[in-house]
Formats: sequence, C-alpha cells, structure tokens
Amino acid sequence: MKQIPPVDLTRQYQLIKEEANLAVLDILNSGRYIGGEAIATFEQEFANYVGVTECVSCNSGTDALFLALKALNIGAGDEVITTPFSFFATAEVISRVGAKPIFIDIDLNTFNLNLAHIEQAITPRTKAILPVHLFGQPVDMTKLMAIAEAHDLYVIEDCAQAAGAAWGEDKIGSIGHVGCFSFFPTKNLGACGDGGAITTNDPAIAKQMRILKEHGSPSRYRHDFIGINSRIDAVQAVILTVKLRYLDHWNEQRQRAAAYYQELLQSISSLKLPQALSGGISVWNQYTVCISDQQSPPQEKRELVKHKLQDKGIVSMIYYPIPLHLQPVYQDLGYQKEQLPIAEKAAREVLSLPMFPGISEVEQERVAYALKDCLLEA
Repeated sequence: MKQIPPVDLTRQYQLIKEEANLAVLDILNSGRYIGGEAIATFEQEFANYVGVTECVSCNSGTDALFLALKALNIGAGDEVITTPFSFFATAEVISRVGAKPIFIDIDLNTFNLNLAHIEQAITPRTKAILPVHLFGQPVDMTKLMAIAEAHDLYVIEDCAQAAGAAWGEDKIGSIGHVGCFSFFPTKNLGACGDGGAITTNDPAIAKQMRILKEHGSPSRYRHDFIGINSRIDAVQAVILTVKLRYLDHWNEQRQRAAAYYQELLQSISSLKLPQALSGGISVWNQYTVCISDQQSPPQEKRELVKHKLQDKGIVSMIYYPIPLHLQPVYQDLGYQKEQLPIAEKAAREVLSLPMFPGISEVEQERVAYALKDCLLEA
C-alpha cells in the first residue's frame, strides 16, 4: 500500500510547474542570481500580502529572528520572554545576541504561550516578548500586545509555521513590532531551499535590518556594524512569488483537512485534539494530537503508536520531544523538570499526523482508521 508521508511537496509542484519552471529559467538566463528585481518584487508582494509597509528578505527564518533582535538593540543583559515548546532556533537566536531566554509555560489546547504567565515573568531586564504561532495557530495578539504596551516591550512574532494565519482582521506578522518568517520547503509558503523574511511597519527598523544582513554595510565597502551575510537568492524569490499566489488556496485546503480530522477523530477518548482559538484563523502547518494513557507512560505509548503507524505506511512526526528549557545547552539557566509542566506534558504526548495541501479525504480516513487501530493495539 502506498505510503502517506507527513508532507508531500510534489503535489504543490505539479500545480505550479509551468509557472515556476518559466520563472526559474528566466532567472538562469538573466545571469542575475543575487539581488535585483526578483528580490524587490517578492519583498513588495509579500509585504502587501501580510499588510505591512516593509519586508526584508534573508537567508532563513533563523536569520530573520536574529536580525530582528539585533535591529531592536537587544543584547547582553537583556531578557526575552518566549516559549519552551518550539524549534530550537526560537531560543537560540536570543542567546546568539547575548540576551537570556525566559521560558514560560504553554496552553495545551493551542501549544502556544499561556499569556496568563507573562506578567509574572517580566523584570527590569525584560526587553521583548517572542511569541511563536506554533503549528499555524495564532497567538491571541490582542491580549499579548496589551501586555507589551503596558510594560513598554517589543513584540517579535515568530511566524515560521504560520504564513497566512490571522488574528482578527490582521495577518500575523503585521501586529507585533516585527514578524519573522521561514520559507523552509515544508512551511505553508515554502521555497525550494532555504529562505526567510522580516515584516514591519517601521522603516527605521527595516533600514537597520537591511544594513545588518549585508555585513553591516550601508554602502559598498563601508561597514558601520558587525553584521552577517544573509540573502535570499533570486531563484528562491521567483519561486516564492509564484507560490504566494496559491497560498490562500493551499491554506484553505489545510483548514478543510483539519476540520475533517476533527470529525474523524473526535470520538477517540485517548486523544486530545488541537483547538483553534476563537478570534484567530489557523493555517494548520501541522495537525498535532496528544496521546494520553492512564495505564502506561504516554511517551511510551506515543512511540509505540508512531511505529505501528509506520508499519501501516503512515509517517507521523514528533515536534518537539525535548522542551527548550530542558535542552542540555540551557541547563545553566536553572530550570528543573516539572517546572513548566504543560510544555513537558506536550513534549511527551504530541504526535503530528500527515498534513499538506492536496491530502485527500481517502488518505485522511486511512490515517484515522489506522490511528484508531494502533491506539487499541498499543
């Protein structure tokens, strides 16, 4: 039986094949592979899509976060409040600029920051809050911005998994001071390689990021800062420009798939299904359930279910098995096990099912029936 992968990028490619091939060939024929009109066009179109005045493209989502922190002058002695349940880059960039990540617990319904814990984590050294719109689920940005404004803090949105998501009438990436996007191939808007972008309505911040991403150079051979080399190439830019036209369509397919999973799985008592917040629009980069069990440790049951699904030709994923506050590199921060219990519970129980534009209802039914069987067998 044909395997169902966690993501299938070939279906996207078949839809855009002619447009993408022509766009790439135009770049190859032009000889302009770095910079130029292709980059400017994508930046303008993505800024328009997000609903901001400025977009600065870069090499990756990690670089986007790093450039944002540097442009906001966050560094040694500063603290940034963020989530312990995310990809490592979210905290890594805080450490790279010399600041300290302050982890607070999450909400198990959305896997995002529990905003009720933020104010008690704020100190005189706190400079910013870095929320992650994890798995495509938007954070409650109304509440978050109110907290940030009350304490004069920057908000840097990690939008890596949530291109096209919205809170109220506003796209994520347009609400905080800065929005940071990844265009890794598996993201909702993915390149055919690495890429990233930063969005903002502040031209001064955008100007500083443009300088920093070009070796701290405002003009050729003059260097005012220690920067980095972080550019998206023209081939990726034209592919993203083509894909951007399809993003809403693909996100709608993800939303329909998520709704169908909810319908298929709602009767399974040992599963906790993800819940989108009222007021937000999720774009479901992942569809992630929690596997709980009273008889055996949930982590053991989760691993067993994952392997049994694999045997049935269904590839599931675990994001993320070790929360950031328990990573070896952060042991000197002094966090203890069970200090952030919800994040640790999520790390033990989460399992992401196949989710991608074009997944069929037949495939989802196969996933659901197999999951039910595996849970009974585990």
